Amino acid sequence: MSGAWPWRPAGVLFDMDGVLTANNAFHRQAWQEVALEVLGLKLSEDDLDHKVDGGRNPEIIERLTGAYPDEALAARFHEAKEGRYRSLAEGALREVVGLSAYLDALDGRGIPFSLVTSADAVNVAFGMDQLGFGPRFATRVLGEDVTRGKPHPEPFLLGAQRLGLNAADCLAHEDAVNGVRSAAGAGCRVVALTTTAPESALLAAGAALAVPDFTGWAAWLA
Repeated sequence: MSGAWPWRPAGVLFDMDGVLTANNAFHRQAWQEVALEVLGLKLSEDDLDHKVDGGRNPEIIERLTGAYPDEALAARFHEAKEGRYRSLAEGALREVVGLSAYLDALDGRGIPFSLVTSADAVNVAFGMDQLGFGPRFATRVLGEDVTRGKPHPEPFLLGAQRLGLNAADCLAHEDAVNGVRSAAGAGCRVVALTTTAPESALLAAGAALAVPDFTGWAAWLA
């Protein structure tokens, strides 16, 4: 980041996919393959850009098909899609540039942070292991922790609550349009990453700023 960010948060809420790691290509490929195999849907690039964008798998399936899947179909799809994602991503995940320095700076300033993701516990454990973070994100909100996923504000409201904070006092980092809508709807200030969606779409969804990575954020805190 160049220049000064004119506000210091009480806490920071991080999405995982596309924020901690630029892994959107692996998810897109898994969605294309498993949607065809399980749902009989050939997803277009427009589908991937605008419907497979933040939220939990059943909610995304509803966007694609117009019908919320029953429990058996949702479970079958989830297992196949996330398993395929992990097989594609294994050994290839890298943290977004500047992230570790930023997290170190947050720790050094006593600013707590939380993970707020639509991913399940298996994918979160996989991501933390692949990135070498171990238990660093001790406070977490996962897809199974909420009744209404992104773009509903519930995930970010819960993330702030688990830090003992008001969402309005938190900074949120998201990469997807529906994620930005969720965080902004909760009252967070949102700095989005352009790892998944274009800057114009992220700003239109409610982000205050869009950046390519976390370069400079540690210096801002220092």
